[in-house]
Order: sequence, then structure tokens, then C-alpha cells
Amino acid sequence: MSGLNLNLKLISLFLLLSYVPGIHVSAHLSSTFYAKTCPSALALIKASVVSAVAEEARMGASLLRLHFHDCFVQGCDASILLDDTSSFTGEKTAAPNANSLRGFDVIDTIKSRLETTCPGVVSCSDIIAVAARDSVVALGGPTWSVQLGRRDSTTASLSAANSNLPSPFSDLSALISTFSNKGFTAKEMVALSGSHTIGKAKCSIFRTRIYNETNIDSSFAETLQENCPSAGGDSNLSNLDTTTPNFFDNAYFKNLLSKKGLLHSDQQLFNGGSTDSIVTAYSNNIATFRADFANAMIKMGNLSPLTGSNGQIRTNCREVN
Repeated sequence: MSGLNLNLKLISLFLLLSYVPGIHVSAHLSSTFYAKTCPSALALIKASVVSAVAEEARMGASLLRLHFHDCFVQGCDASILLDDTSSFTGEKTAAPNANSLRGFDVIDTIKSRLETTCPGVVSCSDIIAVAARDSVVALGGPTWSVQLGRRDSTTASLSAANSNLPSPFSDLSALISTFSNKGFTAKEMVALSGSHTIGKAKCSIFRTRIYNETNIDSSFAETLQENCPSAGGDSNLSNLDTTTPNFFDNAYFKNLLSKKGLLHSDQQLFNGGSTDSIVTAYSNNIATFRADFANAMIKMGNLSPLTGSNGQIRTNCREVN
């Protein structure tokens, strides 16, 4: 009985501490977080994503990128969704995001439906995380168990968005450093870069590469130049993976072996450097890539989430309650 009494006392102490102001018992994310409070949440998010991707395949890449650009700035807290106001500057106008990030309307639609079904329960940051996974699956990629229970931030950081996100013009050392700053290994960085097996990029982002760089297949460069002139046409789009642009596979890595990476940062992964062997491995074994990508995505989703009494559950993902 003494052991039972001790356990009961410890449980009572834990519950007491949970409600003492100033003492925060850390909460952990869980794949079953909404099982009782909003059991239809995951199915609703999935249906919305499948519909959006069916309407426009590129939206899958956009929703995946939204999660990435959210988590690398302040952690996975939906700060990326906050609109600017007269007294508040968010992250949407940061250089990596301005006129580039998409999918906000899809998140808005999902949030609206969830607020009708279970008001004030599902966070915007969890919606982004689940939508990213469902987007990858909808385009033939791997699945993973999304950990849930994040809360939404009441702040954003324009400066962090400008400094924390990797640049498409980065060399390998900068890419490794940027991801290392968030706790990722070089191998995880390469795996996450494989997300460029879907999506598109603007001419202004890859113009320098297709006109000035030498580590590029010449016929590949010439084909791209038809849609991306040396001047003008900045917003003209090209597929990041020209082989199977709407299918989440390992063609991205095979393209790198042929010097057909669209972005400077893409080809840096296979350019005589330390990550060449990883690219080769992923190009040869899609199962290894799928597994490593899924694990890296779980890790990314765990970047500094707000839990417990921190943050809030935004009613409108674009603004603080």
C-alpha cells in the first residue's frame, strides 16, 4: 500500500504543479491528441488537401513548403500565417516568402471547416503539419505519423524569416550550416531537399544558374532558357523536377547525377562534395529516401512547438485572437 500511496502523492503533486502559476510542466506532442476532442480532424484535413491537390498538383508542394518555412522560423507555431497589420509585421514579406509562398487559402478553408466542427480545438500549426504530410501522400510519397498538440504563436519574426531559411543561391557549406542550426545532419538536409521532386520555381531564382554556371547539362540549360530569358520573364515557372514533376519520387536525385538540378542549391548537393554519396544512395534506392524523408519530417515537426498553456488556438489563422 505504501507504494500506491507514494504514486498517488506523486500524481497529486504533478497535477498541483500543472496549475501553479509560473511552473510549466512540459507537454509532449502526440499522434492521438485530437482523438477525443475532435475525432474527425485528420479526416477533414485530408479530404481538403486531396481536393486542393487534385485541382492543382502544385498545391501539394506549396503546402509542404509552408510547413518548412513555418518551422524554421520560431519553430512550428503557425507564425508564417499571420498577416501584417498597422501595428504588426509578420513573415509573409520576408525575402524567401514574398510573392512566393502559397496555400494560405487552403489552410483558411480547412480552419473554417474545423471551427464549425469543433470550435477552438485544432491549432493552425497542427493543420499546417498534417496538410504537409497529406500533400506528400497525395502525390505518391511516403506517409508518417504526425505528432499533434502544437499551439499557435501570437508573434512572428520578419528578421528570422530573412536569416533562418536556406537560400536557393546557397553553396553546400551554407546549406549544411543552415540545417545544422536547426539540429539536422547533412544527410537529413539532403533528404529534406528531396522535397524538390515536386513544385516549381521562378525564372528569377534559377536564371544565373542556367546562363552562367558550368556544372549543368547544356541541353537542359538551353531548354530552360526558352522559358526564362536572360532579361524579363522573372515570374515564369519551371518544374524543380522536370522528369516527374507531380509525383513524389527520387527522380530529383537522379537529375542531380545528370547535372540537371534546377537551382544552384540543388546541384550543390552533387558537385564533388561531402553529400555526393548520399545523393547517389537516394537515386539508387527510393525506399531509403522515403524512409529518411519521413523521419526528417517528423523531426522538423518537433522544432520548438508551443504546448500546454503557451500560445493559443487561433480562431482565424491570419490573426491573433
